[in-house]
Amino acid sequence: MAERLQNKVALITAAGQGIGRAIAEAFIEEGCIVIATDVDAGKLQDLQPRKSIKLDVLSIAAVVELAKAVEAEFGGLDVLVNVAGYVHQGTVLECADRDWDFSFDLNVKAMHRTIKAFLPAMLKKGGGSIVNMSSGVSSIKALPNRYVYGASKAAVIGLTKAVAIDFITKGIRCNAICPGTIESPSLEDRVATLSKQTGKSEKTVWDDFIARQPMKRLGTAAEVAALAVFLASDESRYITGQPHLVDGGLAL
Repeated sequence: MAERLQNKVALITAAGQGIGRAIAEAFIEEGCIVIATDVDAGKLQDLQPRKSIKLDVLSIAAVVELAKAVEAEFGGLDVLVNVAGYVHQGTVLECADRDWDFSFDLNVKAMHRTIKAFLPAMLKKGGGSIVNMSSGVSSIKALPNRYVYGASKAAVIGLTKAVAIDFITKGIRCNAICPGTIESPSLEDRVATLSKQTGKSEKTVWDDFIARQPMKRLGTAAEVAALAVFLASDESRYITGQPHLVDGGLAL
């Protein structure tokens, strides 16, 4: 254990599986005091964070209540990692208003809720690091059938830059991670859905995902988590307001 996050207090959303879980595990390994949250508390049972908490990031009341509890117990966060998100598949023609609203509520407004709730205590502590999960599919690159997903993840980059510049002299750093295609339960669900929609076998859909990768493989959640550790640690203390690609060259 390198202990790069020793005694730092971090809250991670969507820590039950995939990228969020990998980040939680990596932070724990680095000596971090982890508050792992997920809308499905059952997914947190075999983690070993300091606290496991059910949290629906779509609820402002739940987010504010948790922020107050964290400040009371720990004096606030040192690190906030916003991972919760949703991948809608389709063009503008397949995007109903409810799809647009839900995508922006979960992918963007949830980050607005958590940052607004947890930032005041971070400022009182003298600073901290906020890490927002965006995507290579955003303002960086377009991919087919990612209309509202790409729009929402582009908004995350804009949100990240705005928070970074507003609090750049207050000890707050805010960065975005922009993954490419990552092996995860979320991707497994998308593969199954695409298989049903297109009539292709799941193996063919998997092969299609891999074929578009310049490295000819998918990324792993652990590779994203390694970047999150760096951005949460003091090693990145001169870095803020930036989208950081971990995409295997997909955006080249």
